[in-house]
Amino acid sequence: MEIEMKIKGLVVDPISKMPIVVLEDIQSERILPIWIGVFEANAIALTIENISTPRPMTHDLMKNFLNKLDISVDKIVVNDVRNNTFYALIHCRHKDKPLIIDSRPSDAIALALRMNSPIFVEDSVVSKAHSLKFDETLESSEKLKKWLENLKPEDFGKYKM
Repeated sequence: MEIEMKIKGLVVDPISKMPIVVLEDIQSERILPIWIGVFEANAIALTIENISTPRPMTHDLMKNFLNKLDISVDKIVVNDVRNNTFYALIHCRHKDKPLIIDSRPSDAIALALRMNSPIFVEDSVVSKAHSLKFDETLESSEKLKKWLENLKPEDFGKYKM
């Protein structure tokens, strides 16, 4: 079953200093943190903050191609997690023909924001993600889990690069 989610915010992991996009179930308060790269976080942040760039960024270029080719993005789905790596599919449509494209979740989310497409996560991914083992060499992995679970809206300020 697919769960529709929205972006709750972008934060920086206090341990690894890597960006995290936090998705939230629109029907409940379940969250799904996904660690992403700095460039993808920047692409997501630019869209969230409605900041335009003087030249098209990569995801803007993708949007322009899709629009010129008359391809819509119906939705994106974070559909799997294996070995602590998340996977996503971009569900497109061209002349009533469905097209499904493999993607990293961060790229799929950045594109979905630009195309005004909904974001979904498979229920099984949310379940698996809650049992993910963080890097066991980190003494505070339990502390990180608790920190993520206790995030409040005011913790999601503007994403700083």
